[in-house]
Amino acid sequence: MGILDRIRLVRKTLNLNQAEFGKRIGLTQTALSMIEVGETALTEKNIKLICATFAVDEDWLRTGNGKMFGTVSPYEKELLTVFSKLTADTQEFILEMAQNLLKRQEKQNYPEREEKVKNK
Repeated sequence: MGILDRIRLVRKTLNLNQAEFGKRIGLTQTALSMIEVGETALTEKNIKLICATFAVDEDWLRTGNGKMFGTVSPYEKELLTVFSKLTADTQEFILEMAQNLLKRQEKQNYPEREEKVKNK
């Protein structure tokens, strides 16, 4: 089973048609259909949106290893519920902001690493 088959399996597991699934990640039914049959390339952005919007484990989606849906905390569930109701553009913005916050957090937790990198 390839990644395109796994995308179709996620959609069917969630009982969504192509139009409903596509709309939630900012794609038309036609665009999703073309991805599912391999006529259009699957982008990194679409992989990330599928995983974030539907709480799909990214490793499972890419490789088939592990479980389809990851274990989520109550906070993650609430965030995913709200996130799934946002437009694709807003979801992309939120993802970028979260990635920037994570980078800032990592710098705060490991300032000595930053100094070593600067001194090289």
